Amino acid sequence: MTVPQHPGLRLISRFVLLAVWLSLLAACVNDTGLARPVAGPVVDPMEASMAGEFALQGGQLPEAARHYLDAARAAGDPVLAERATRIALLADADSLARQAWDTWHALAPQPTPDQHMLAASLALRAGRSADARRQLGALYADGNWQMALAALAGAVGKQPKLVVRLLGDAIDGGVLPNDLGAWLGYGGLAERLDQQPLVDRIVAQVVKRFPDDPRVALLRAQLLRQSGKLDEARKVLAALDEPARLVPNLRWALAGEYDALGDPAKAAEVLARGEQDESSYAQRALLLDKAGDTAGLGALYAELKRGATNPNPLRRLLLGQIAELLKHYDEALSWYASVPGERLQSQVRLRRANVLHAKGDKEAAYAALHAIEADAALDDDARRNGYQLEADLRHKDKDVPGEREAFARALAAFPDNLDLLYARAIMWERQDEIAKAEADFRRILVIEPDNVATLNALGYTLADRTTRYREALELIDRARVADPGNAAITDSYGWVLFKLGRRTEALDYLRRAYALQKDPDIASHLAQVLWVLGDKDEARRYFDEARKLDPENRSLLRALQETGA
Repeated sequence: MTVPQHPGLRLISRFVLLAVWLSLLAACVNDTGLARPVAGPVVDPMEASMAGEFALQGGQLPEAARHYLDAARAAGDPVLAERATRIALLADADSLARQAWDTWHALAPQPTPDQHMLAASLALRAGRSADARRQLGALYADGNWQMALAALAGAVGKQPKLVVRLLGDAIDGGVLPNDLGAWLGYGGLAERLDQQPLVDRIVAQVVKRFPDDPRVALLRAQLLRQSGKLDEARKVLAALDEPARLVPNLRWALAGEYDALGDPAKAAEVLARGEQDESSYAQRALLLDKAGDTAGLGALYAELKRGATNPNPLRRLLLGQIAELLKHYDEALSWYASVPGERLQSQVRLRRANVLHAKGDKEAAYAALHAIEADAALDDDARRNGYQLEADLRHKDKDVPGEREAFARALAAFPDNLDLLYARAIMWERQDEIAKAEADFRRILVIEPDNVATLNALGYTLADRTTRYREALELIDRARVADPGNAAITDSYGWVLFKLGRRTEALDYLRRAYALQKDPDIASHLAQVLWVLGDKDEARRYFDEARKLDPENRSLLRALQETGA
């Protein structure tokens, strides 16, 4: 998932921070080089911004926002005021966020879409409906419906009734464009809020605006899937015309819906119809592997080999990857060695290292990865991927110090890289270093506040490994609004409800999550809730299913220990 970034809220690396400090110092000096007279307590903007950065790195968001606000006021810097506003909102410090927004607006009075969005968020959270309508109206007028939707979604936890009312106003007021993505987004939020009449009105509008468009069927199927009506969603998809007749992007969308419904084999079948290219071949391979269809993967491998007589770099790279999936390691190395040209060589080097490790030649694998990490001629993505693959392989080897050291070197080379931070946070959680995991997750959310995977991961971690259940619920709710049909997020929501003592509600959501994805974590959660509710026979059935999926799953082992099952 690609989540829009907010440039004003990226973490400051030590080099960028130095530039900010220098600019702040300049702002505090007049043309003669003398410091400006300041009434009242003197705030050094450089020190305040440094204190804000340190607080941010430590996960102390309200304190960080206060320091950045002090720095913004002392330096007259609207960028720092915007930063303070975003951090305060993320910390749910609404009063502080309002002060920061007022300072930002005073320093940059010409309103921007970002100002309107954050003002709408503040108004919604405070229940000021007239102000919220005005700010949302400005966003709609400029075509910024995504920002308006983000503001509405962010207030669900505090003002759900107001959000529903304004969502209905948007649907009935003609402010949304003839863009299926817009209607899908607003329909998803309505579905998450359990507003079925509103969802029906959205579907009616879509049918009216896009008659006979297969995208309408895809929309209906997605909404049905998000509400847990999986059989009905499958019927809608089955009623679509022969997939080969669909234009390629709709055939891909149809395959994506089948995959989201937990049927990757059907998704691969859909993609196999119609004209093929390297992208469709690669996706089919991934889907067949996900479905555990070794025979189907072997047939695809044979089909592609017949067309590999020409030195097509992408085809040979793909053949190497499929050979890896089939554990034909020597063939994989041979295919990789035959990939011509320079463009794909960084990928080839990574894949070769992976194959060497799989073959048991770990020393050669790590040497190959260290060479990639140190190769200044490679682009940043290739070098980052080298560090990430090394960490993954160290984990497979149960080399805890090696995995930590790989991430430390990676983040020294690429500070604040979101993928590396997320992966390291997952590592910390797995190693029971919960405070360190939270710190990395928080850093991501300051850089990218709407990062759905991180919202869910942090919320689940707080629910599962701490007693901060209310805070966890708010984070997971934000993720649910953005991606309501996601099985992992639905599981997190059910799990935090269980932790809050709402066991019957939890059971419903965990059943829905397991219907979306057969996963050992979800099965273990479902089994534990059933056990506590007294249905031990059914609980044992789900414990058995979890064991079949992954007998060493940590959620399973903890659930068995806690229940004594």
